[in-house]
Amino acid sequence: MRKLKLQVQMTLDGFVAGPNGELDWMWASGAPDEAARDKVIELADSCDIIILGSGMTQEFCNYWESVVDTKPDSPEIPLAQRMVNLRKIAFSRTQADIKGRNLEVESGDLATAIQKLKNEDGKDIMVYGGARFATSLISLNLVDEYYIFLNPVAIGSGLSIFKEKKILNLDDSITYKNKILLKYLPA
Repeated sequence: MRKLKLQVQMTLDGFVAGPNGELDWMWASGAPDEAARDKVIELADSCDIIILGSGMTQEFCNYWESVVDTKPDSPEIPLAQRMVNLRKIAFSRTQADIKGRNLEVESGDLATAIQKLKNEDGKDIMVYGGARFATSLISLNLVDEYYIFLNPVAIGSGLSIFKEKKILNLDDSITYKNKILLKYLPA
């Protein structure tokens, strides 16, 4: 059975975005770390489906498609190509059509749709967000592996993906130049 992997960037004080969804804090610690970027690519390669909440899907698709289409020399190209080429499913109850390459929209029951995807043959499934969508997956106990990139910045307030007590077991950790990757499994 496929696993559902959640990968997020998080601040030291436990937020995945600022109060209005701001992500500028992710670059506060300096230039991207190549080893951390390689790990993100490795994680992407372990999956053949990306799932997203509708709130961030358009921005996600626009960003990665723009990198592929207009920045052939960008160090982000290897990751961007994966983000564009992988099958993507946006979960939305209000939008029937969201534009993006290799993107489909799912409007059915979240738990039922995820369980169906998990039961299909193939690689694992990756979820990148958004915050409310990740919270829903966590609350429904659908996440099998948590990959939390802990960034050396605190923002004081923002969006959290944990809205209730959740006990996790630390499975692995990797220290990079300017962040730590923590892999957790449900207890």
